[in-house]
Amino acid sequence: MKEIISTENAPGAIGPYSQAVKVGNLVFCSGQIPIDPATGEFVSEDVAEQTEQVIKNLSAVLDAAGTTLNNVVKTTVFLADMNDFAAMNEVYARHFTEKPARATVQAARLPKDARVEIEVIAVV
Repeated sequence: MKEIISTENAPGAIGPYSQAVKVGNLVFCSGQIPIDPATGEFVSEDVAEQTEQVIKNLSAVLDAAGTTLNNVVKTTVFLADMNDFAAMNEVYARHFTEKPARATVQAARLPKDARVEIEVIAVV
């Protein structure tokens, strides 16, 4: 049985998808971009600040699903420019201390021209 996860503490979906879907003890979070849910705008053009907001958004969705960043088992990081890897990775390392599996790729273009987007899979 699948359960749709939704919270006002993270940006709403900008298309026909859910913030997350919970199936059994797994939560599949859609990619988050650096939108501040209070303003509906990007927090900054700086990739480090964008990464912080993306992780805040993911944390809010995970919280709504009954789990935390500590229970993330897999992430996929999408960067608009692989030259931003070091700045993103510094922020990422502070938050994902349990070191989930990860893939990082450069994308030709991200939604709303974000510099970073991250999706995660977590256990509850």
